[in-house]
Amino acid sequence: MLLRRTSELAQEFGVHVNQINLWKKQLLEAAPKVFSRGKDREAERIVRERDRLYRKVGQLQIEVDWLKKKTGLLD
Repeated sequence: MLLRRTSELAQEFGVHVNQINLWKKQLLEAAPKVFSRGKDREAERIVRERDRLYRKVGQLQIEVDWLKKKTGLLD
């Protein structure tokens, strides 16, 4: 990767040096949030799946208890 001075970039792209510095500042402030979104989505997906599975386990436990009661296996 070729590192270049801000003044060189400004001249090449026809913008003021201050504009490039502003863009750089905005990028550095926003980058962590932008690049962590995938991880956040994955974490949210995992939490939703875990909650769904806990609900299913609870439902199945109720059904097992009901069946035990109906068959007389539950004291």
